[in-house]
Amino acid sequence: MPSPQPPRAVFAMDPVHLPLLFPPPLMARLTRAADLDPALVVRDFADPDAADALARAEFLITGWGCPRLDAGVLDTAPRLRTVLHAAGSVRSLVGEALWERGITVSSAVTGNALPVAEYTLAMILLAGKDTFAHRERFRATHTYPTPTETAHTGNVGRRIGVIGASRVGRRLLELLRPFDFSVLLHDPYVSTAEAAALGAELLPLEDLLRHSDIVSLHAPDIPETYRMLDAGRLALIRDGGVLINTSRGALVDPDALTDELVSGRLHAILDVTEPEPLPAGSPLYRLPNVFLTPHIAGSLGNELERLGRIVVEELERLVTGVPLTHEVRHSDLARVA
Repeated sequence: MPSPQPPRAVFAMDPVHLPLLFPPPLMARLTRAADLDPALVVRDFADPDAADALARAEFLITGWGCPRLDAGVLDTAPRLRTVLHAAGSVRSLVGEALWERGITVSSAVTGNALPVAEYTLAMILLAGKDTFAHRERFRATHTYPTPTETAHTGNVGRRIGVIGASRVGRRLLELLRPFDFSVLLHDPYVSTAEAAALGAELLPLEDLLRHSDIVSLHAPDIPETYRMLDAGRLALIRDGGVLINTSRGALVDPDALTDELVSGRLHAILDVTEPEPLPAGSPLYRLPNVFLTPHIAGSLGNELERLGRIVVEELERLVTGVPLTHEVRHSDLARVA
């Protein structure tokens, strides 16, 4: 009896990411699990060169640069049954037509959460040591700080406020456990008991802002969180407090944040902003109390292989009849990134 024909899979993403997502060992596993042409990477679903492969595709392996999967696109892939996303959020990728057709979706968002949590932990530790201010002072004076200047420096008992028990937020809470921090959490979907199990004290948002030395944002970008840190709530953070944002710029009122930072009352570590990037004339590029990075907290370089590995494992599960581990459900999208 002839062996069954392996299911057809097609890449749809910016091809620049492919070698880092799927280095040779992972690509070999993919091509063993499915009928897949590594040289065919679709960026335009109207491309006639991709028409035959899409018409036969059962699996679509997507990533950054993949066009939105609307009804017209799905018409070109009538056999499609699963989308495996080798990146984070699928909110901008999938439309209602996909869910209506019963197509399942898996995302490597869990793999992307780890480097964001690692970046945030690093920044919390550096902020607690007042690293950025000491760097600026050392550049200007070439002298070491006095005991008086370091009296309020250190990470013992530092109060860390985590907004959002998202995938990133939960990974961060895990990473914070070995340190001598007092951890606070705000998340409307988490109970007091669950917060305690995560190693945090659950508080209303306003109370968390009042009592935290360092506030770290990990809430999803949804209508309910738009500008959740407005002028009034930013004003609740203590003088000298630090705001870390590795989530989305839309969660913070940019004008109110700029006012607080220009005044020098607050410090900020911003991997995301609104708009992104900031205009060249923004004062945030020049302020000594602001540490800006160009959206690098998520997976970069060799970290992309982790995302590719998740997709490979999901595909291997599907072809052997095992349920997906990282399935994204339609109902999830109302409250996740």
